[in-house]
Amino acid sequence: MLVGYMRVSSDNDRQTTALQHDALISAGVDARHLFEDKASGARDDRPGLERCLDFLKAGDTLVVWKLDRLGRSLPHLLDIVAGLRHGGVAFRSLTEGMDTNTPHGELLFHIFGALAQYERALTRERVRAGLAAARRRGRRGGRPTAIEAEKLEAVIAALEGGASKASVCRTFGIARSTLVDTLGRAGWTGAGSAS
Repeated sequence: MLVGYMRVSSDNDRQTTALQHDALISAGVDARHLFEDKASGARDDRPGLERCLDFLKAGDTLVVWKLDRLGRSLPHLLDIVAGLRHGGVAFRSLTEGMDTNTPHGELLFHIFGALAQYERALTRERVRAGLAAARRRGRRGGRPTAIEAEKLEAVIAALEGGASKASVCRTFGIARSTLVDTLGRAGWTGAGSAS
């Protein structure tokens, strides 16, 4: 069975799924098996896509008008298509002429997978290079410290003096999760301290 998915980036009246709808119907998708979302491709919450993926079963083919209608990014698109393949569902994109039921479509899928892996490797390399450049300039990467060094010393002194974590949080205006996380990073074990 052919199942179609359509998406436009906005729910205003200027953007409609009419073009996608007509193309999917022309490709043989039954109008009863069309799912749609009116949401940015960057959003995670796409209920139409979730319903579509839940509806598909082994032997079906998911049909989209264009690849960018399905995934937020190339890696996200490949994750969806890999999940479909794992469930025995084929994938077809009308504009790009990709159909995982054909050798040509299968080749394109593998090429896209290699490109996504290459993109991830380049991103990791750029991040490492950026962090190294920042370190050379005397900057440290990562999240800023939640509790400054002087305040942390006072907190540890209070805890070692017998204060409970709850009272320290109230006194210093620190969230308990922040306190526990910071103490863990500082390597403070606090043997015998009250909670």
